[in-house]
Amino acid sequence: MISGFPELLPAQRFAELAVLDSLRRTFELHGFAPLETPAAESLDQLLRKGEIDKEVYVLRRLHADDDSNDSGLGLHFDLTVPFARYVLEHAGHLEFPFRRYQIQKVWRGERPQTGRYREFTQADIDVVAKDELPFHHDVEIARVMAEALSAMEFLPPLRLQVNNRRLMEGFFAGLGAPDVPAVMRAVDRLDKVPADVVTKELVDVAGLDAGQAERCLALAEIRSGDASFVERVRALGVRSDLLDTGLDELAAVIGACAGIDQSRVTVEADLRIARGLDYYTGTVFETRMSGYESLGSICSGGRYESLASDGKVTYPGVGISLGVTRMLVPLFQGGVLTASRSVPSAVLVALADEASRPASDAVAQALRVRGIAAEVAATAQKFGKQIRYAERRGIPFVWFPGRDGRPDEVKDIRSGDQVEADAATWQAPENDLHPQVVTEKVES
Repeated sequence: MISGFPELLPAQRFAELAVLDSLRRTFELHGFAPLETPAAESLDQLLRKGEIDKEVYVLRRLHADDDSNDSGLGLHFDLTVPFARYVLEHAGHLEFPFRRYQIQKVWRGERPQTGRYREFTQADIDVVAKDELPFHHDVEIARVMAEALSAMEFLPPLRLQVNNRRLMEGFFAGLGAPDVPAVMRAVDRLDKVPADVVTKELVDVAGLDAGQAERCLALAEIRSGDASFVERVRALGVRSDLLDTGLDELAAVIGACAGIDQSRVTVEADLRIARGLDYYTGTVFETRMSGYESLGSICSGGRYESLASDGKVTYPGVGISLGVTRMLVPLFQGGVLTASRSVPSAVLVALADEASRPASDAVAQALRVRGIAAEVAATAQKFGKQIRYAERRGIPFVWFPGRDGRPDEVKDIRSGDQVEADAATWQAPENDLHPQVVTEKVES
């Protein structure tokens, strides 16, 4: 297997598909439309911000000439850049505000390590508008992703951390910082380096004095699951109109998420979250998974006042991106998450002998017509061996076609119960119809 390109076993893939289906259901319940863009984009488009040019996989046919039309293409490294291009090209056919979800693979030339891959799946939701995007969409994005994550009860508990760039910029400007972006970059490093290193950077690079740096670190220490953070910020003695706006917006997001199941997803104001990318202008999100904090954020995003612009119209947006592979592969590798079986079949139809294969095929087809996944035994071994074959594959039921006028019977091989059954009416329990996601506790 090539490093950085994960491969999943069938049971793991079933678990991944369950996650993707759950996300899709939640996104569509909130009115987000599905979108897919090509895997390849022009290099001009991919590199227009000039931030990660070394991470782009360039596409070129093996025997292409230097002047081939294929030159100048690369695999997309996220779903935001393709979405921005899509909005510009299709603006005349879209109704704004446009709400989209996009679940696709992306490729990034990073050094492979736990939680970082060269090929991975992302799930994004965004709302984009023309010229102006009302703030309530920031609240909506937070709620939708929190609901989507809380719906997947098999995941470890998650913490959705929310901050506001206006709050931070207003605080740093009100503090008298000579270089607000430099302060922002330094504070954003607090999860990666010790506080004394950040303090030194705030003084030596951002131009703050020791007292100002101390208040910046005090701000970054504030966390709260309710609006009590507002008074804690006020107590630091900094005033500015932009700070007031940021405090109001962050309080609105936290308040709106109060009804989310906090046992699954904790939504909290975390005033050290800055998100290093310069295009974020308001609300910002990061998400940590309990027990896997070393992965960093698995779900991030925020508001950007200019997702795209054609020179006449600007398209602001707000969105959040879940790293599906980043979240799931460590759980798979640790044996924490899998599926109840590695095949879709709920029923193995037994085979008495080769002459009776048409009868077994007819039973299997009658079950399939009714939405019950079924397969016929590969060979006419002794029934005991066919039952053990079903056990190894996790198939819960074995069906025995009746012979010489006797009725069919179906056996639940887990309990040993065997009853008469008719393929036209028998129904498997709901949880047995499809592989289910299961979790295992790993001994420490």
